[in-house]
Amino acid sequence: MRRHPRRGEAGSEVKVAPSERGAEVGRRIGVGLMYGLWKPRVLGAWQVPASGPVILAVNHSHNVDGPMVMGTAPRPTHFLIKKEAFIGPLDPFLRRIGQVKVDREIADRTAITRALGVLDDGGVLGIFPEGTRGEGDFASLRAGLAYFAVRSGAPIVPVAVLGSTERRGRLMKGLPPLRSRVDVVFGEPFEAGDGNGRRTRKVLDEATARIQHRLTAHLADARRQTGR
Repeated sequence: MRRHPRRGEAGSEVKVAPSERGAEVGRRIGVGLMYGLWKPRVLGAWQVPASGPVILAVNHSHNVDGPMVMGTAPRPTHFLIKKEAFIGPLDPFLRRIGQVKVDREIADRTAITRALGVLDDGGVLGIFPEGTRGEGDFASLRAGLAYFAVRSGAPIVPVAVLGSTERRGRLMKGLPPLRSRVDVVFGEPFEAGDGNGRRTRKVLDEATARIQHRLTAHLADARRQTGR
């Protein structure tokens, strides 16, 4: 049963979670675009739990990484996406397909509430734990992933997207070459917390270190599997 909306600080109702139906529409759009423009090779998708709350922790080296995971994951995914992406017609579109806008410069309570709502409703939350695009090697993790994992108790599935930055396309310089192969490797789910349900700074720091170790190991294994 869907929970009632929570109350915001000013007394206004805040929707707990973005639309699951919208995320499914986003997944279908992602399937069409990603398989139509490129050749995704998906490994380990069976490791994503078929039901219940899940966090997908995705490395991030290219703007196409999020849509690629949305189009290849076996379940509809709600990504935490920086507010700068919600511009012009993309703003209502991203909202309609169940994505969560987050201001990375502050403790964005609305984004936190909506993201936790996704997990409370048994959905899939996608997070780029590095916070922004970079080398995509999980070398620098923010504490947000640990907070959501410890707070919700949801398992984390590491996801490595490989090949999105190897070459530039001729027609669209900012994207991988059309019909090129991009590998998406899903890893084994794991628990980030210590099982006590505490959310102290020490617990979150230890969880972040634990998460970084698992994500880095998964990335190395994904590179071995794919030869990238």
